[in-house]
Amino acid sequence: MNEIRKTILYTAVSLDGFIADKNGGIEWLEKQDIGPEGQESYENFIQTVDTVVMGYTTYHQITTELSAGFWPYEGKMTYVMTHRAMEDKENIKFVNSPLDQFISALKDRPGKDIWICGGAETAGQLIRKDRIDCYWITVIPVILGKGIRLFDGENPELQLRLISAESYNGMTDLVYQRR
Repeated sequence: MNEIRKTILYTAVSLDGFIADKNGGIEWLEKQDIGPEGQESYENFIQTVDTVVMGYTTYHQITTELSAGFWPYEGKMTYVMTHRAMEDKENIKFVNSPLDQFISALKDRPGKDIWICGGAETAGQLIRKDRIDCYWITVIPVILGKGIRLFDGENPELQLRLISAESYNGMTDLVYQRR
């Protein structure tokens, strides 16, 4: 019997709850020294997934700013949720269908877990539909004051259980699962 794939929201958030600054930028993350422990945390996580789901804004930011010239999720199947008509690339497919239905179909396929990579709109849709199985949130010791919130106030009440909490270089990884 196949193990059920989980959807994992793996993201960083400022101490005051933002995933991006007021202009959608994440330069504040680049200023953070994650150190070897942070790199190990990411490596441990990335080995558990074979599928990445993101919105177009996140995809565009990755390909034009963060990793221009190379795709950082090599070997992972990536789905970009968008209404734009775009040509698929190797291991990158552009999808225009209801997100929660698409995620249900992905979970029915065999494979490793599914990384909900971003951004706020994609994550928010899945949070509101209670389609996130695991929240892996890295709290970064910075206060932005304004920006794009991870939890936008439109979410239902969700009961979670803390699975682990680890701190390194001032950051804290909090991992929660649904109760």
